[in-house]
Amino acid sequence: MARRRQAVTIRHVAADAGVSLQTVSRVINRETGVRPEMIARVQEAIDRLGYVPSIAAQRMRGSRSYLIVALNDRERTIADWQARQGTDWIDQMLLGSMLTCAEHGYRMIVELVDTHNDHVVRELKAAIAALQPDGVILTPPHSENPLIIRLLEAQGISFARIGSLHEGAGFALTMDDERAARLATEHLLAFGHRRIGFIAGSSDYALSDWRVTGWQAAMATAGQGVDGLMARGDFGYASGRAAAIALLDTADPPTAIIASNDQMALATLEACRERGLAIPQDVSLISFDNTPIVRFTHPPLTAIDQPIAEVAARAVELIIADLAGEEASEQPIVVPAKLVLRQSTAPCRPASQAIGRTSEE
Repeated sequence: MARRRQAVTIRHVAADAGVSLQTVSRVINRETGVRPEMIARVQEAIDRLGYVPSIAAQRMRGSRSYLIVALNDRERTIADWQARQGTDWIDQMLLGSMLTCAEHGYRMIVELVDTHNDHVVRELKAAIAALQPDGVILTPPHSENPLIIRLLEAQGISFARIGSLHEGAGFALTMDDERAARLATEHLLAFGHRRIGFIAGSSDYALSDWRVTGWQAAMATAGQGVDGLMARGDFGYASGRAAAIALLDTADPPTAIIASNDQMALATLEACRERGLAIPQDVSLISFDNTPIVRFTHPPLTAIDQPIAEVAARAVELIIADLAGEEASEQPIVVPAKLVLRQSTAPCRPASQAIGRTSEE
């Protein structure tokens, strides 16, 4: 029977490098005040021996866990997974956060928490007790949940709030949703559209109303009203379809529509086709998110591209800098979105020329 290989410990590293246990510990925990040549010597010993720090041992010594936990909305995430609709938001968040964590010797773990659950505090306390994270990233709608924010603040855990503008504990980061909606609206206004519909997302998310505000502001600047031009969904396909139908079946339907995410934009595309309306000849369409699927629709959709990976990476950097005692950056941190132009928007045509529309002449 083969004997189990003896695990390399911190004592082996210290002996190999010819330094004290304390010095090795300080290097592993990235503490300040260690000479560069000493860091290099210890790291060479670590690499040579193949030493891997034990998270359990680090915790017993009262040092950091080198874990950062991202809290994502359980209900919506699981629903998307079960529907096999893809979760590009999570993919991009993990891309930015995991790579940045790895650069600094940290690990990223995702926990799903239902922010509407009466037991959210109990669930979060259990997760914190089990994982003992050094930092937490809150994604919408958790980033606006006062129960979660107060709990993290009380426990002294460094955390970042993606999609939040509120002052207070934690680092607030935003993708400037209001400006993004203005960009989309101004693009359509420049094409001569005046009746620009807007399909808003769930009111559970503060960013939904920021986008509505951006659309309203751009319309007001152009001297255009918005009465009867907004419908609200919940970011799901079915709600987007219902909202699009409500807009398209009005007596004076919009000539362009902005949908607050890709699922609702796809539903709008289908609703237009059912009515014999061509995109973009009859109705111009802009989406938020810019997930891969909108590049392969017919036509490919113009979309607001949200820098999710960049924001998540910045959130990790802020937490790690805070743990190192560095001075906090000015809040909120704004990472602007951009408008990606494709083939779903075009100059507004008179109703008498529009395919699928009727007009009284």
